[in-house]
Amino acid sequence: MLDLPTDSDLARLEAMAAQLEASGRYRLLRRFEACTLHVGADPASLKRGIYLDTETTGVDTRRDEIIELAMVPFDYDPDGRLCAVHAPFVALSQPSKPIPAEVTQITGITDAMVEGRAIDPEEVAAFIAEAVIVIAHNAAFDRPFAERLTEAFKLKGWACSMSQVDWKGEGAEGTRLSTLASRCGFFFDGHRAENDCLAGLEVLGRPLSDGRTALAHLLQAARSPTWRIVATNSPFEQKDKLKVRGYRWNGDDATGPKAWFIDVAEADRESELLFLAQEIYGYDPDLAPRRITAFERFSERG
Repeated sequence: MLDLPTDSDLARLEAMAAQLEASGRYRLLRRFEACTLHVGADPASLKRGIYLDTETTGVDTRRDEIIELAMVPFDYDPDGRLCAVHAPFVALSQPSKPIPAEVTQITGITDAMVEGRAIDPEEVAAFIAEAVIVIAHNAAFDRPFAERLTEAFKLKGWACSMSQVDWKGEGAEGTRLSTLASRCGFFFDGHRAENDCLAGLEVLGRPLSDGRTALAHLLQAARSPTWRIVATNSPFEQKDKLKVRGYRWNGDDATGPKAWFIDVAEADRESELLFLAQEIYGYDPDLAPRRITAFERFSERG
């Protein structure tokens, strides 16, 4: 049986780590243990958020199923600082079909672990009732699964810690949660929902280059409306120009017309419509952009 390190052992290890880092020849990663919290905030000023993560049987948001759901409640202040992390909700669910082997290999979740388990939608709805926002790392993936579980998720504003922070502008080499954690100097045991939630909160709680936390940047982006512009009936020969511009192709009739589309900030709406008229259509196509807020964003309804 291995002896756990004592406080003095840990102090010596930290001293060694600091010496290695000070040399400039080493960059060390520490195991994630707990979120770094801002203390001293006025309790009356705090708001409640939920950081959510799902493990699923696959990536098809309409056909695959949740096998694990984790939700970690947290409190934040008006400056977007992480002030408290509360007890999580973690539940397993048995899908209608056996869990694919590749999913078990990634997550470690087996059919035996989920046998007879189910997630109670009413319990989930009660758990998120106080939250003003739900955050996920790739909310476009998690939100459709969550909304299938309970209608309560449709009533919440959502934000994405992967796409709504300018990680590239901050010098990050990628947006995977493990990559961002490494950038922050820690590692964690990933691909289990609760671990991913806590690691995501720690990443968001860290300051960016302007001194504000990533969470503050994320909340600002979530509050700002965007405009969905759909380039319906655009000339086929212009597809490459649209793709380079950042347009994405929707090939699913159930979520709107089959067409190229883009989401732009309010300040960029008119210039984007002018680009389409001058560079793509050669005339004013009389498009009708749709305003999207945090309540529709990342939902298949949006």
